[in-house]
Amino acid sequence: MKIGIVGLPNVGKSTLFNTLTNAKVSAENYPFCTIEPNVGIVPMPDDRLLQLKKIYNPQKFTPAIVEFFDIAGIVKGASKGEGLGNKFLSHIAQVDAILHVVRCFESEDVTHVSGSVDPKRDVEIINLELILSDLEKVEKRIEKVKKMIKAEKSLSKELKFLENLKSELEDETCARNLDLHEEEEKFLKSLDLLTAKPVIYAANVDETAFEKSEKTNVYVDQVREIADKDGSLVLPICVKFESEISELGEEEKKSFLSDLGLKDFALGRLIRKCYSMLNLISFFTAGEKEVKAWTISKGTKAPQAAGKIHSDFERGFIKADVISYEDFVGCGSMPAAKEKGLVRSEGKDYVMKDGDVVVFKFNV
Repeated sequence: MKIGIVGLPNVGKSTLFNTLTNAKVSAENYPFCTIEPNVGIVPMPDDRLLQLKKIYNPQKFTPAIVEFFDIAGIVKGASKGEGLGNKFLSHIAQVDAILHVVRCFESEDVTHVSGSVDPKRDVEIINLELILSDLEKVEKRIEKVKKMIKAEKSLSKELKFLENLKSELEDETCARNLDLHEEEEKFLKSLDLLTAKPVIYAANVDETAFEKSEKTNVYVDQVREIADKDGSLVLPICVKFESEISELGEEEKKSFLSDLGLKDFALGRLIRKCYSMLNLISFFTAGEKEVKAWTISKGTKAPQAAGKIHSDFERGFIKADVISYEDFVGCGSMPAAKEKGLVRSEGKDYVMKDGDVVVFKFNV
């Protein structure tokens, strides 16, 4: 899973990236501090995988991973080359989801590129630049299809879709908010538009607002209103606070979590929201050689899940021995689970469930 962190300059993007990945990239108080996207690869926090590790004590332990891309601050006019322009917008194309950091705090010490704090305006600036970038791509595709349509009449449906899409983008509607049927979804996916990507808004508040209650923050309310209209998610977060406590020991961190009534820090909360938004789940393979987590989409059937491990597993799929994580941990081992009749033999039509512990059988 790849997540691109975007926003205006000086909203806390790079500090959040540092906190999430424990990397130490530059996070100074001036625009365009980040030029190339910094990439951080972090393990997905999952207590279930840790429990499987305790049971097997494997030679190798492989959690699912998340890649974070810290993309430099986008300013008004970026789609036309302002700031560092389209170079940054192109970096967003490679991610699965966008984490849009929005400044929701006042501070005389941190420069705001627009001179004042206004989440609605800031979000609109970023969205408009992404829309304009997408509009340029759609217009180029329209011109190409018009040239090809004389020889390929079948392109008429795509052309109609593109022209409707162009009209929606001109009305400043993000592609992810369009109501499309299955064929149109395929057309849209082929374009790989920036505004088609799902978004989580990280509402960056100060320590006082976060400790008091993010629900009472007027700026956060503005972000929630935008997200509700946009079909997106909101993650209120105090980037400065998370950055400071990321330096503490594990026991001190647990104490802070308890005092704030939180179950997890930013990384865990963010990844859970991303998994939910992207309709992803995890299954596990476990043994003395390796305990490993695999990420798949909800609705994936057993052969395709096996194909995540190796294409031969899917091609020669015979069956899958499956047990839920809860049942497996309750038994303590696969042989014990089999004795209790809790391991099921599933065929090609089995739809994988979150937390399945699986042994695939195949023959090629």
